[in-house]
Amino acid sequence: MCETPLPTRDERNLMSEVTSPSQTSGPLFGFALLWEGSDAAVDPQREDAITITGFLYDGAGAPVAWPEALVEIWAGEQFARTRTDPDGRFDVVVAKPDLPPLPGGLPQAPHFNIQIFARGLLKQLVTRVYFPDEDEANASDPVLQAVDADLRDRLIASRDGAGYRLELVLQGDNESVFFDF
Repeated sequence: MCETPLPTRDERNLMSEVTSPSQTSGPLFGFALLWEGSDAAVDPQREDAITITGFLYDGAGAPVAWPEALVEIWAGEQFARTRTDPDGRFDVVVAKPDLPPLPGGLPQAPHFNIQIFARGLLKQLVTRVYFPDEDEANASDPVLQAVDADLRDRLIASRDGAGYRLELVLQGDNESVFFDF
């Protein structure tokens, strides 16, 4: 039997207010995080399937390649997880989401949330990708409108053939917009 007394409710509440340390992401368990088809949130043969091609760069402009980076993208029921290639490129297959309004009835423009796990990061980075052909919806999206007007274009993908392209820069003058959570 353990002789150490259990913490009281007040002690447990105090412990829950203490921030625990993070650790940098690494290549240790990357083999277990991906599965066959994890880079497709929808069937690529689906009529409304689109490809978002992203490029991940560090502050010096060098690509962040696997096993040093893992990218997740999601919206609603769609979720994809992929790695970057030697050029920092990643591709995910999704369908443009039709998102419900936020609490209070605020509209949301079609977008995907993105999480980046990479070398040197103590916590994942969170950003979004919006679509360039949704001008009216983008103009009314409260999250996009909360971003400095000079930086909004960093959250909006560009057309790339039948799909979309996004560049994500981890730091420096062209740093992407990241959200604190």
